[in-house]
Amino acid sequence: MQRLIEGFKKFREGEYPERIPLFQDLATKQEPGTLFVTCSDSRVVPEFITQSEPGDMFVIRNAGNIIPSFGLHHGGVSATVEYAVAVLGVADIVVCGHSDCGAMTAIASGADLSTLPAVSSWLHHADAAKAINDAHSHSCKSSKVAGMVRENVIAQLANLRTHPSVALALSEGRVRLHGWVYDIGEGSIMTYDAASGRFMDLVEYPETDATGLAFAA
Repeated sequence: MQRLIEGFKKFREGEYPERIPLFQDLATKQEPGTLFVTCSDSRVVPEFITQSEPGDMFVIRNAGNIIPSFGLHHGGVSATVEYAVAVLGVADIVVCGHSDCGAMTAIASGADLSTLPAVSSWLHHADAAKAINDAHSHSCKSSKVAGMVRENVIAQLANLRTHPSVALALSEGRVRLHGWVYDIGEGSIMTYDAASGRFMDLVEYPETDATGLAFAA
C-alpha cells in the first residue's frame, strides 16, 4: 500500500499540476473515443501500452478479456458495452488478448478448476474459441496457448456483435471493431484482419480492423 500512496503523492505533486486544464475539463464530462476490453492481468496496462491520456478510453478489464453474448442475464460487461456505445458514442472497440494469459492457459491445458467455480463458469464464455482451437494441430503447449489467445479474441468479437447497441452501431457505420493480441515480452501487438482472417503486425498494418465478418484461418 505504501508504494501506491507514494505513487499518488507523485501524481498529485507532479503529474496533476502539469495537466490541470485537462482534469478541469474532465471533471464534468467524458468523451472517450474507444472502448478497450482487455484482461485483468497486472502486466497489461492499456493506457500505458497505448500512451493514452485520461479520458481517451473507456476500459473493461476481466479475466480473459471476455464479453458474454447478450442475453437475459445482463451483467457489468454488457452494461458497460451498452453505455459506451449507446451513450458515449465510442467510434472504436478494441478486444485485446495477451501472451501468457492465465485464463487461456487454463482452458488450453484443460486445467482442473473445480476449486474455482466462479472462474470455471466465467471461462465457459470462451467455449467457442476452445472448440476451434482444439480442432487445430499445435506443435507444443505454448503454441496451443497462443492459438487459444487468438481464437478467444475472435470469439469475443463475435459475442460483441450480439449486443443490440453494437449491432445497431455497426449497421449504421458508427463503430469499428479491432482484435489485438499484445505480446508482453516483445512489446508488440498483432491485429486481426477480418478480410483475410489473419493476425497482422499493428505497426505495419495500422488500418487493419476486425469489422468484417471473416473468421480466422
